[in-house]
Amino acid sequence: MFIRHKGSRAKAAKANAETPVEQREAPATPDSDTSRGPEARSSVPSNSTTVRTTAMIGVTVKIKGDISSEENLVIEGQVEGTITLNGHELTVGQAGRVSANVSAKTIRIDGQVNGDLVGKEKIIISKTGNVRGNLVAPTVILEEGGKFKGSIDMGGAVEPPVADFAAHRANSESKAAEAASGAKHG
Repeated sequence: MFIRHKGSRAKAAKANAETPVEQREAPATPDSDTSRGPEARSSVPSNSTTVRTTAMIGVTVKIKGDISSEENLVIEGQVEGTITLNGHELTVGQAGRVSANVSAKTIRIDGQVNGDLVGKEKIIISKTGNVRGNLVAPTVILEEGGKFKGSIDMGGAVEPPVADFAAHRANSESKAAEAASGAKHG
């Protein structure tokens, strides 16, 4: 806590002017402060080494191909292909247009998505979201006004990877067909 007294700046300026340049102390900076030890200096964020936690694909960006990331991702542009964010969150913004199979920890759709979605924790389709595809997640939230066409699989803790989604769906459908044909013959 600093307490300033009336006229203290003027006194400090006068004392500084009277002290020879060689004897003046350099102002303390986070890098030059040695009183706190090296741990304190290294904990001060530097502009050159800041850690980015969310990547963004802007409105005017169009990507065709596979995207994999070890950080959260926000898509406001157009993406075609596959998107894999192991342990991270994907947000498709209102301007986002995605034609891709997606695998992520949490998936939030505010824009348009055509493709199968696998959420390790949850999938949220907001009131402005529009999804055409199949969803696999332990929790699926469809907000009022959100649009969805496809199937939802919320069973079990094991979720198939995006590449195996078609095989998973075919296996589920064949089991359902076997059960239906078994009921007809029995």
